[in-house]
Amino acid sequence: MDIMENLNGNQLCISLEGRLDTTTAPQLEKVLADRLEGLTELVFDMSALDYLSSAGLRVLLGAQKRMNKQGSMKVVNVNETIMEIFEVTGFADILTIES
Repeated sequence: MDIMENLNGNQLCISLEGRLDTTTAPQLEKVLADRLEGLTELVFDMSALDYLSSAGLRVLLGAQKRMNKQGSMKVVNVNETIMEIFEVTGFADILTIES
């Protein structure tokens, strides 16, 4: 998986490409641990994300909980496959998802 970061003041946009699964979730978790301090807005761009496992969902949930305390988080450009995973798991009700 490729993780691209774009920091603009207190907003961080993270673009994910490939598969967010058991193998790659720790990589994203480390990026978030290193970058979330002082942020008020976190955006995940999932336009190039092909697959999302429960390990990836866990990382997103952790990021959402942290951002609830210091700002906001949204997920953008979610394809049909990933949206279906969000809906089946109930994450569509937890995350702020924008087309």
